[in-house]
Amino acid sequence: QVQLVESGGGLVQAGGSLRLSCAASGRTFSNYAMGWFRQAPGKEREFVATISRSGIITYYADSVKRRFTISRVNARNTVYLQMNNLIPEDTAVYLCAASGRVTATTESSAYTYWGQGTQVTVSS
Repeated sequence: QVQLVESGGGLVQAGGSLRLSCAASGRTFSNYAMGWFRQAPGKEREFVATISRSGIITYYADSVKRRFTISRVNARNTVYLQMNNLIPEDTAVYLCAASGRVTATTESSAYTYWGQGTQVTVSS
C-alpha cells in the first residue's frame, strides 16, 4: 500500500502561483511513477502532469504546458506541482497518484494509488 497526502491548495487570483505537494508513505517511493490529475465540478477527471521514477521524464497536458512544472525528490518521498500563471479554468480538486509502471504515463487507469485531493480555486 502507498498512502498519498496532498497539500498546498488554496484560493489565488488569476495570474498567481501555487505549489502543490504530495507526500507518500508505505512502499518505496522511487519504485513509482507519479502523476497529478484534476477534477472540476461536473467534469471528468483529467490528466495534468506525470513524472517517471527517476524524475527524468515528464509529460504535461496541453492546457498546462509552460505554466506547470512537476518534480520529485525521492529522498523526501514527495512529488510537487508548481503552478504559475493560474487561470480560472484551473479551478479543480487536484489529486496525486502513484503508478507501478516503469515509465511515466498519462493514463489514469495505470495509477493504483490515489490521494484525497487538494482544492485549488482561481478567481478572476
